[in-house]
Amino acid sequence: MRESGHEAVPGRNEGIVVSLAQVFTKKSVLLTKTEPGSLTLSILGARLSALIPSWPFVLSDLPPVCYLVGGTVRDAGLGRERSQFDLDLVVPHGAIAVARKLARQYQAGFVTLDAEREIARVVFAEGTVDFARQEGDSLTQDLKRRDYTINAIAYDLQQKILIDPLGGQDDLQAQVLRAISFENLQADPLRLLRAYRQAAQLGFSIEPTTRSWLQHLSGALAQVAAERVQAELNYLLDCPVGTPWLEAAISDGVLTSWLGAVSSTQLAQLRLVDTQYRQQSRRWSAFSENPGWVFSAKLAALLAPEADSAIRTLQTLKYARAEIKAIGSALKHLPSLRRELDLTEQYFLFRGLGNYFPIAALLMPMSNLPTGETLLQRYFDPTDPVVHPRPLVTGHDLLQALPLKRGPLIGELLTAIQIAQINGKLHSPEDAIAFGVEYLDQNPTQ
Repeated sequence: MRESGHEAVPGRNEGIVVSLAQVFTKKSVLLTKTEPGSLTLSILGARLSALIPSWPFVLSDLPPVCYLVGGTVRDAGLGRERSQFDLDLVVPHGAIAVARKLARQYQAGFVTLDAEREIARVVFAEGTVDFARQEGDSLTQDLKRRDYTINAIAYDLQQKILIDPLGGQDDLQAQVLRAISFENLQADPLRLLRAYRQAAQLGFSIEPTTRSWLQHLSGALAQVAAERVQAELNYLLDCPVGTPWLEAAISDGVLTSWLGAVSSTQLAQLRLVDTQYRQQSRRWSAFSENPGWVFSAKLAALLAPEADSAIRTLQTLKYARAEIKAIGSALKHLPSLRRELDLTEQYFLFRGLGNYFPIAALLMPMSNLPTGETLLQRYFDPTDPVVHPRPLVTGHDLLQALPLKRGPLIGELLTAIQIAQINGKLHSPEDAIAFGVEYLDQNPTQ
């Protein structure tokens, strides 16, 4: 089958329907011995059937024609377990009405996601159920409009049969991501970035023809809403093995419209973050306890090194203000981490970075900076006077002891006292007051 000159799922059979009843008959296709990772059609059906009793509703409350599709079917085929269920159900018509009825019956939440396309969500404490109206005149037509073959396997919940018109189970066994058609990718360009995300999450390869389609359509991602692009990018950044696929997406040009040209130096920095994270997590448990640090550092590595330019990119991608502030601060102070710092410079560095220091540390080449380990030791030591100074005096103390009025001079003097303290020149409140007297004598115009 060819559409607009691009072959759709070349070499695939038109349809496979396998009954779960085969598992329990002499004609079962269930093998007595399978290769590691292999999967027969009946095993997938059995796995899906075993999931049903854990759902907070019964099948008799669903329409007589109702299909389970998407990620739940795919993950069952891979033996992947989910902490919460996330079901996608397709019905021939009336999807919103079906969802609303189920929500009322079980006193669950209800949300209309797309009134025109008839998509609605029922929210249970244990997870969500999305109902969608079947696209086209048949389920097969609906499945042929999806993104990748592994996501185009359906399970008839009432008849207990699998419907796999595009050979998705073959690709599950082969661990390959294969696009259904060029036109399907073109219809929703977010599917381009989703390919790399799913390859990373599932440990799959991308089929060569599909990869060429992704490259050909790479510029189309510019048409997608920033929030949707950010969500897929975040999945890749969060994934422990996402870096190679981030590099692949960048190499194929898929992210260029959002991140600009990412240099080989930036990609090396991205790999450095992964290495630093593994090394530092072994030394400091706080790194593994705060995954947001490595997420922010990896994202920072992909951005322009100038903080202002990076911030503009983050704003375009609709990142939250807190994330923008963290990355902007890390990039702003990163140049100072590439050289030796005296105690005064370290004090201002930590004061400027605050809780964002670990992000900058992951971007810092420790092997080229002898003081890098010292800075980390200081940061994680709650008694360190440079990072966590304990002032000898307060502003109120200075007002009581010195001829001062409230104003910016108080802050300047407190900072000067703090710097003298961390450099070992002051040791007591009396020393601090004496320093203040001398400071005012030397700065009479203030």
